[in-house]
Amino acid sequence: MNADPVYLDHNASAPIRPEAREAAICALDIGGNPSSIHAAGRLARAAVEQARSQVAGLIGGDTGRLVFTSGGTEANALAIESAVLAGARLPIVLMTEHDSVMVPATACGHWVEAWPVLQDGIADLAWLEDRLKGWASEDGAPFVCIALANSETGVIQPVAEVAAMVHAAGGWLHVDAVQAAGRIPVDMNALGADTLTLSGHKLGGPIGAGALAFSPRAKVRRRSFGGGQERGLRAGTENVSGIAGFGAAAAAGQRDLPLANKQALWRDAAAERLKAQGCVVAGEGAPRLPGTLCIIADGFASELQVMALDLAGVRVSAGSACSSGKVTPSHVLAAMQMMGVAGFALRASGGWNTTQADWMRFADAWEAAHARHTARRKVA
Repeated sequence: MNADPVYLDHNASAPIRPEAREAAICALDIGGNPSSIHAAGRLARAAVEQARSQVAGLIGGDTGRLVFTSGGTEANALAIESAVLAGARLPIVLMTEHDSVMVPATACGHWVEAWPVLQDGIADLAWLEDRLKGWASEDGAPFVCIALANSETGVIQPVAEVAAMVHAAGGWLHVDAVQAAGRIPVDMNALGADTLTLSGHKLGGPIGAGALAFSPRAKVRRRSFGGGQERGLRAGTENVSGIAGFGAAAAAGQRDLPLANKQALWRDAAAERLKAQGCVVAGEGAPRLPGTLCIIADGFASELQVMALDLAGVRVSAGSACSSGKVTPSHVLAAMQMMGVAGFALRASGGWNTTQADWMRFADAWEAAHARHTARRKVA
């Protein structure tokens, strides 16, 4: 086995970028509290505000309307709870959403409407249009949640079209852009997002920093109480090193966007080899993130695929990494009417430091693992 492992699990967490590491270390060396007015405090505040400008720049956002959080999960919860406090009584959530959206939406004490997707994973726009036409005023303003790109399949949603429908009905659109930012262009205003979430470690920043950006239409309310940090929207001393690294990763991601599409060519070459072995590519007919590949190998259990590739030095996953390490059938694939094969799915996801050779080694390792698995089944 090659001594250097191949890491194709960027959708779970990207390796830290050199720029982000350097920025985080420099911030650690400052040693001040960004709320202090002495020199060290002012330096810490400058690091936070520089990062705010860098993160806002990645999405075309307003630095005055971006609050730092501990990650994408907290940012999603902040948006959802704010909408409920503002009067949303019947959240509409796309059925393929991440648990960090699904769970806080259902925990708010209101009935949640499940918005279906088509077989390719694209949101059913006709369903949403009909639902919004029949919206009752007693249900408050519509509140709709959609991820710009799915974490498991990489399917990219027509968010601007959704926004036009939601706004025409007087509603609030929340967009989870955690997987999309730094991999495809993201313009918050062009998308029509009222709130939009980001996560630093998906971009190659440190784990533990995220952000919620919001438009003038959104009424964001604080979730934690204490000090007046983050413009009074999130109490507690800012994670200066994590935020600084997040900002540097955002700037690097914006710089490298023109190079991101090369991943699609390498991914598709690997996919063709796996398809020749009988695999199906989830969401193949839809626009997808350039570095995300979700394949289904009927009869080859997800956990067996992950373990076999891990032993070969290739790091992949069976889907979302936010389920305490459990390998369970994907609700995303179930929503795409693939429930019967959801337990045989594998996700490979590249990013800022992935090479063509990495994708080829992944295909080599998978073909070898599949051949061994097929041979064992024949013997049995």
